[in-house]
Parts: sequence; structure tokens; C-alpha cells
Amino acid sequence: MALIDVVKCEASSDEFVKKFPSSQIKLGSQLVVMPGQRAYFVKGGRRLDEFEPGTYTLHTNNIPLLSTLINLPYGGSSPFDAEVWFVNLLTKLDNKWGTPEPIMLEDPKYKIIVHVRAFGQFGLRIIDPGSFLDTLVGSLNTFSADMVMNYFKGKIQSTIVTLISQKMIKDNISVLEILTQLEELSFYCGVKLNETFVRYGIELVDFCFISINTPDNEPGLQALEAAQEKAMYINTVGKDLYTYDANMKVLDSAAHNSGGLGGAVGAGIGLTVGANIGNKIGTIANQTDTSLGQNQSVPPPPPVQYHVLINNQQQGPIDLSAVGDLILRHSVLRETYIWKPGLSEWAKASTLPEFQSYFAQLPPPPPTTK
Repeated sequence: MALIDVVKCEASSDEFVKKFPSSQIKLGSQLVVMPGQRAYFVKGGRRLDEFEPGTYTLHTNNIPLLSTLINLPYGGSSPFDAEVWFVNLLTKLDNKWGTPEPIMLEDPKYKIIVHVRAFGQFGLRIIDPGSFLDTLVGSLNTFSADMVMNYFKGKIQSTIVTLISQKMIKDNISVLEILTQLEELSFYCGVKLNETFVRYGIELVDFCFISINTPDNEPGLQALEAAQEKAMYINTVGKDLYTYDANMKVLDSAAHNSGGLGGAVGAGIGLTVGANIGNKIGTIANQTDTSLGQNQSVPPPPPVQYHVLINNQQQGPIDLSAVGDLILRHSVLRETYIWKPGLSEWAKASTLPEFQSYFAQLPPPPPTTK
């Protein structure tokens, strides 16, 4: 094999490490290290002399470790056998990650299990080329960004699942609110994941979540939305009125059931059941009267009715739940005007406190393009 006069490497941006194809080199050869590269002489599996970007004429003075190891003579153009490895220090930004299957999370606010998917991207950069060369590359002739991704894929996915759960529990973030927390969650996960990568001489750059979403027809999400709607209703009308409303539904149901027993009672059957129903109705009524205070004659206030302006056409009156459904179907937007009794003028939907939790479930408007 002919001796090499110029040793250099023009690797692609996807290649982190590449070995020079020939190991037959001589003193006096030119070593060219491109900007963003680092070069190493390797002999017998040992990493020896290191070179930063620049052009070098090889002689015993600038490869002292290799010269000592193989006892090169001083001066001349003596041939020697050694490997030259080039490490690319430029950042590769477009590395994608994602959860291949939906992950199971427990919503910390409503204690409901929901399956979600997450995906995003990050950059990779070699910050300690020597450690990277020693720990990951081994005897391979090249080592690409895809090989790094394959090596760390399982670690990334398992760690992200744990970190999302920890962050949601720590900050009491509901799955329905998580889209508003992507930036903070990205920073949190990036810092934690980087602790693993730096041990191999790699740094994560700009780790981010692009989206966290739920599969279509996810039953957990439907249950979660129903729980949130119930919580919003209680928060809007008050716990006492909600209790009164729930008790009235029980009384109404019991009244219908007792009516259905009329024939049986008239025939002398089911007298004990009828008595029990009457006792339970009386107990619920007494509890309801107590919860409403001393003035038992005051009826509950009627539910608030809203008027909505959609496509310059007024719709209503409709109740809080109906407006919430229109928001979730994107028929009512943050800028849509709404009026309710007590308002002196129409107001934007996003300014009314009872609808803010609905908008927290929706992504913000996309940026306008010029």
C-alpha cells in the first residue's frame, strides 16, 4: 500500500466520527484538520496525540506520544503504522424523538388515567471528543448521529415518561393544561436528560416538545373533560348550590321511582320499600334545607344564560355548558363576544373567568405569516 502524503477527512454533517481509511503514514506528511474537527492518532486501541483545526507537518516533535510508543527516529521521512480518527464537533440540530406507543399518565388534579403521545426534537454536539471516542466508538470506522440516537433511544423514551409524570405531579399540572407548559417542560426534561449524555462526551442542545396529545376517542380524555366541566360548574355556582342541585335530582328520581311502586303498594306489596323511600327523601330534604341556611323559602338562583355573537349572528340564550362545548369545537374563539345578565356591554370570551379553563385546553392562535 502506498504511503500517504496528506491526511484529512471531509465527513458529512451526520457523521460524528470517521477513521482515515489508511494507516500507512510517514513523517513529513501533511495532517489537515478542518474547522469544527478534532483529530487523534490511535495505536493499539490507545488514544494518543490530539490535533485542533489547522495544517500540520508530521514529525516526532508534534506526535510525541506516538513517537515514544513506536520509537520513531528523529527527522527524515520514516514510515509508520497508526490510525487517525477525526471527530466532528459541529452541532446536528434535527434529531427527532417520540413515543412509539401512547404512554399512560395519571392526571394529578382529577386522578384519571389518560394515554398520551409526545414527540419533539433536539440537537447533539460533541463536547468531549476524547471521551466520546473512547466510550462509544470502539472499533467502528464511523459513528453517525443516527447511531447515537439508536444507542440512547430507550433511555430517552423511558426518562421522558418519568420526567413528564414528575413535573405534572410537582406543579399540579392537568393533562388538559399541559400544552400551556411545553416550554417549561422542554427545559426541565432537557436539563435532566443532559446529565446522562455528558457522561459520554455529548451535549443535548435545545431539547423541546413539539406536541403532547391524546389518541382519537381516548376514553380517559372524555372522562377528564367531564370531571373538569363538573369542577368548573361547582366553582361557578358554588358548592352549596351544586349540592342542592344534585339533591334535587335525587329527589326527582326517587319521586318517579316511588310513583312506579304505586300499583304494588295499592295491592299490599312493597310497603316497606315505600316507607324507606319516604324516609330517604325526608333526610335529603332536611340536609338540603340545612345547607341552604335558615331561610328555607328562598329558591336557588336560576342558571346564568349567555348570548354569543358567532359570524355576526346572535345565538342564545344558552347555558355555561353549551358555551363550553362551542369553545371546544372552536365555534367560540377567544375573541368571540359574549353577553350575560349583569354586564354593561358585550365582552370577549377570553376575559370572562368562567371560560378561561376551557381555553387552557386549546393551543394559542398560530403565529401570523407575512
